[in-house]
Amino acid sequence: MSDQTIQETQPDAAAPPHPTDEAAINAAIQAALAAFEASGNLEELKDARLAHTGDKSPLSLANRQIGKLDKSEKAVAGKLVGSARGRVNKALASRTSVLEEEEAARILVEETVDVTAAPVRRPLGARHPLSVLQDRVSDIFVGMGWEIAEGPEVESEWFNFDALNFKPDHPAREMQDTFFVEPADAHLVLRTHTSPVQMRSMLERDVPVYVLCPGRTFRTDELDATHTPVFHQFEGLAVDKGLTMADLRGTLEHFARQMFGAEAQIRLRPAYFPFTEPSAELDIWHPGAKGGPRWIEWGGCGMVHPNLLRAAGLDPEEYSGFAFGMGIERTLMFRNDVPDMHDMIEGDIRFSQHFGMEI
Repeated sequence: MSDQTIQETQPDAAAPPHPTDEAAINAAIQAALAAFEASGNLEELKDARLAHTGDKSPLSLANRQIGKLDKSEKAVAGKLVGSARGRVNKALASRTSVLEEEEAARILVEETVDVTAAPVRRPLGARHPLSVLQDRVSDIFVGMGWEIAEGPEVESEWFNFDALNFKPDHPAREMQDTFFVEPADAHLVLRTHTSPVQMRSMLERDVPVYVLCPGRTFRTDELDATHTPVFHQFEGLAVDKGLTMADLRGTLEHFARQMFGAEAQIRLRPAYFPFTEPSAELDIWHPGAKGGPRWIEWGGCGMVHPNLLRAAGLDPEEYSGFAFGMGIERTLMFRNDVPDMHDMIEGDIRFSQHFGMEI
C-alpha cells in the first residue's frame, strides 16, 4: 500500500471518549492539565483552552453524547463528564491566575507612568443598578462566609433539567419556556435559571458547600412592563450535615433585613419545585414599599431534593441542604420603586445616573 493510500485512510481526528469510559475521560483530563501547565503565556494558554474546553474538545464531544445514551447510563455519564469538566475548568482558572500575575509583574517593570502629569478630567459615569444590586447581594453572603459560584450561560440539558429532577415530560422543557441551541442533538440550552451552577458546585467542591450563584438567565417571555426574555437571578445553596428548614429561614431572615431594613420580615408558603422537598414560596414584608408596608412575593426556596444529592454523588442519609432563588430585576423593582422593566434594559444613562454609584 502506498504512503498516499495510508494517509488517505487515516482518520482526521481521534474519536471522542465515550461518556461512560472512565479511563478515556481521565486521559482527556490529564492531557488538558498537561497542556495548561506547559503554557508559558496567556496566548499559549488560550490555544490550550480552545483545544481542551472548546466545542470540539474531547470532553465537550463526550458531553454531547450523553443525550444519546440509555436512561440508565445518563446519570453515571453526566456525573463522570461533569466532574471531569469541572476539574479541567478549575485547573484552567488556576493557571490563568498564575500567568496573569506574571504578566502584570512584567508590565509593571517594563512600563512606567509619569504620575506628575496633569490628568484628563472626564465626567464620571454610573454602573447599572442591576450590577450594583447583584454586587450588594454577593457582599452580604460573602460576609456570611459563603462563596460566589458562576457557570456557563449555554448549558447542557442534563445540568439544566435532568440533574435538577425535572421529568422528561415537564412543561419547562418545551419550546414555549426554553431556548434550545441548534443542533438539537447537542442537547444544549440557554440556561433557564442559575440552578445548574448549584449542581456544578456540588460536583466541583467538597462538602460542606455554601455558594451564591448570581447570573443571567433566558426564557421565551415577551418583553413587557414586568417580564423580559433575558433576566438575572441569584440563587443560594447550602449542603452540610444536619441542615434543616430552620437554617433556611434564619438565613433568609438575615438576608431580608440586610436588604430592606431591620423591620423586614419573611413568611414561607407551601409550594412545589422539582428540585426541593419540602418547597415554599418566599414572601417579604417590605416596610418601605410604595403605597405603604405590605407582603410581596419574592422568590422560591426549600430543602434540596434527595435526588439532587444522589446525582452529585452525596448520600442524602448523611447530608442535607437548602436552596433559594430570587430575581434581581424583581428585587430592584419593588425595593427601589421601578415600575417598568423597559427602564432597566433600554440603556438610557439617565436611569443609571438616577441611582448614582450606590443603591
